[in-house]
Amino acid sequence: MEIDKIPNLSDEMYIDMLDQAKKSIRHRHSYVLHKPGAEFNKVFNLMQHNSYMQPHLHPGKEKIEKIYIIRGSVCCFFFDDYGEVTHKIDLKTNGKKFISVPAFKWHTYAITSEIAVTYETMMGKYHPSTWKTFAEWAPKEQSDESKSFLKKLHKIAIN
Repeated sequence: MEIDKIPNLSDEMYIDMLDQAKKSIRHRHSYVLHKPGAEFNKVFNLMQHNSYMQPHLHPGKEKIEKIYIIRGSVCCFFFDDYGEVTHKIDLKTNGKKFISVPAFKWHTYAITSEIAVTYETMMGKYHPSTWKTFAEWAPKEQSDESKSFLKKLHKIAIN
């Protein structure tokens, strides 16, 4: 397992991210550490328990996402092309701390603590139209169906 050097998340950065996440309709906030147009992307993500991200994949062989847990806990889900959960991996500060998400693999997460912070890296220049492909079989963020989908993921996470 390849481990990247994880930058320090200062208390000031954490407090700012938490404040921004509480104001966000998405219940999360990202702190981007790389410069626009960089080939190596690195970001801290602070997510609240009720944050939902539509399952997606990263379409590019270089787009291998590395996720490190910094605070709290997250259950990462992987899906087949029909939206069935194929497996899950729990990331916890007192357990497994890192996963590598292959390119072209459907995935999302459920936050299993009140708040979680991850550090994520991926190669490739960011462009909104090529960075990720959202699963058509999953509800869009902020839709009425997204709440029940997230609730289902939380139930799977604890079983």
